[in-house]
Amino acid sequence: MDIRGILAVNLRKLRQARGLSQEELADRAEIDRTYISALERSVYAAGIDVVDRLARALGVEAADLLTRPTAPSGKRKARGTTDS
Repeated sequence: MDIRGILAVNLRKLRQARGLSQEELADRAEIDRTYISALERSVYAAGIDVVDRLARALGVEAADLLTRPTAPSGKRKARGTTDS
């Protein structure tokens, strides 16, 4: 998963966990709602300032938005794959 995908997964997960709509998050972060939607779909790469504003609006550290999600437990790696 590339960094855009990581941001997209974490952004959507944290937004939904806080019960926020894209519009509510956009308002709190002073970002357009369509931009939030594009970030959650990995259409755009967010600048560091945007990541910081989103993190503050969600009450997390910016690093939390960029941390690779852990694989669900019980999932096995496909045979012949390696960690990278």
